[in-house]
Amino acid sequence: MPPIQLLSPRLANQIAAGEVVERPASVVKELVENALDAGADRVDVEIEQGGVKLIRVRDDGSGIEEQDLPLALSRHATSKIVSLDDLEAVASLGFRGEALASISSVSRLTLTSRTAAQEAASRVEVEGRDMDARISPAAHPVGTTVEVRDLFFNTPARRKFLRTEKTEFNHVEECVRRQALSRFDAGFTLRHNQRVVQSLRPAESPLDKERRIGALCGQQFIDNAVLIDAEATGLRLWGWVALPTFSRSQADLQYFFVNGRVIRDRLVAHAVRQAYRDVLYNNRHPAFVLYLEVDPATVDVNVHPTKHEVRFRDGRLVHDFIFRTLHKALADVRPDDHLRGAVAQSFGRENAQGVPGAAGHSDPSAPAWSGQPAGFQATPSQGQGMPQGGGQGYSYSAQPQGRSQFQPQPQQEWHASDQMAFYNSLNAGGGVEAGTPAAPAGGAEAMPTPPMDGDEEPPLGYAIAQLHGIYILAQGRAGMIVVDMHAAHERITYERMKRALAEQDLKSQPLLVPLSMAVSQKEAALTETHGDDLRQLGLQIERIGPETLAVRQVPALLRGADSEQLVRDVLADLIEHGQSDRVEAVTHELLGTMACHGSVRANRQLTIPEMNSLLRDMEATERSGQCNHGRPTWTLVTLSELDKLFLRGR
Repeated sequence: MPPIQLLSPRLANQIAAGEVVERPASVVKELVENALDAGADRVDVEIEQGGVKLIRVRDDGSGIEEQDLPLALSRHATSKIVSLDDLEAVASLGFRGEALASISSVSRLTLTSRTAAQEAASRVEVEGRDMDARISPAAHPVGTTVEVRDLFFNTPARRKFLRTEKTEFNHVEECVRRQALSRFDAGFTLRHNQRVVQSLRPAESPLDKERRIGALCGQQFIDNAVLIDAEATGLRLWGWVALPTFSRSQADLQYFFVNGRVIRDRLVAHAVRQAYRDVLYNNRHPAFVLYLEVDPATVDVNVHPTKHEVRFRDGRLVHDFIFRTLHKALADVRPDDHLRGAVAQSFGRENAQGVPGAAGHSDPSAPAWSGQPAGFQATPSQGQGMPQGGGQGYSYSAQPQGRSQFQPQPQQEWHASDQMAFYNSLNAGGGVEAGTPAAPAGGAEAMPTPPMDGDEEPPLGYAIAQLHGIYILAQGRAGMIVVDMHAAHERITYERMKRALAEQDLKSQPLLVPLSMAVSQKEAALTETHGDDLRQLGLQIERIGPETLAVRQVPALLRGADSEQLVRDVLADLIEHGQSDRVEAVTHELLGTMACHGSVRANRQLTIPEMNSLLRDMEATERSGQCNHGRPTWTLVTLSELDKLFLRGR
């Protein structure tokens, strides 16, 4: 074996560059982060040939002293941390002191800078071939400009792995987009081959921030997003989450920032998926731009070379906070929030402000989210309070002021005995009534008088007809609203069953013969350390050997399920996330099936008052915009869209 020897500084830097400098976008990320750490109010990024020929980043930050320029290009040289205490509470984006050294080892780098105390600027040049720094005077305003030319000129193998110019620039553009989303107080300009691609001014006001979000993420996103802002136990989560109807086929519109740093974290992703669990259609992805503010001492950002991953000191607390905040925000979404987005897209943001229940984000006076989404206005006179009892198998009947009354019908037999037993238990406790919807009482009745101008109108308007026994047609000031009768009723029933179950203790069912399971030692140990958590889920599990478990009790509602697979899934969740919602997920899946069976079916004829009662209940029900399977329950056809169909105004 050859003798052990120290690597040359050039080779060591090139090895480090393999982790830091993956492609031109990696260079842009490091240089822009340095500019922001220097307090820049303006960052200009210029690219040529996708960043391979030239990357120039200019800022108006604090600058670098002349005597520090050569040191700035050395490895492990930084002004951002000094001691271990600083590393354990990093507040800056960069801190390792490796970026400039790594970049200069695989390119021709020129750094020009001037501080406010200097009369003239200085320039340092380094070429990857010999790494010798050459300093000379230069003309430059206060701030710093870094030019990176001929990236990977001395490592041709790395250059072969680069993609086309367009692909590389797309990565650069995405990098600048993330930085612009992380710092609203700074302006950004991006040029590619002498053409301005993005020009963003600093955004201080809420309206300016939303305009920047619209410019970077698309106007449809901001028109269909809910603004949230919540604080608890030293954590703050704020930003924008898209309505479930604005889902994506891929996770390409998901931005999450921790103390201004963009991250991709499995714990955060799981919390978001859990919050959107029963409102997204199959294989769809939510869209969001969220900002988490925590004490820097409670998060470790030094766990990945690119600093895209972090580790929270109390991951379970962070997970629960994110989940509960998003879950509440989505639960508080009501039809008028969906109307706002639909109207904004059809009429434009300015016209949308004049539509009841469609207060666009561009309205500076629109209230921020504080328990209810922006634009939500309760109308008690329309009976938006949640009726007591009621749910699966009820029939609607006319009541004063559009209120609904739920009348239980004779019970029918279920195919599954455990579903019937659970259903009866809810009935005995004043919960949901089982049965088949009865025929409507009475004949057709007159439609409620639409409100005069200036009067409040319910978000979903007033019913005017039923189409093929499937859809309810309603009239609102924004246009025509079409409601899927079964899907809407299914969501209403489902939410009431969930509430009724939550008000009861989760009962366990002892197994006549305990289930013996072979597991790993790690999984077996989890049953001892998380015994209380498992009992809260209705599971009683005993460790009877180093790698053997005995399952003695399971949730009564799920006694017909695959108990072994359920326990294994719960243990997998505990290993991955420190907690499990598997029992709740399976329970809700069962409730969804029961709600689907008990909801009104096609060809069921409803009277006008019954239709209006259903509309009012939709306005009062959480997540009423989607059924239990994530499909939409209603849609809006605006007057402008109808006018286009009939060529009106041409």
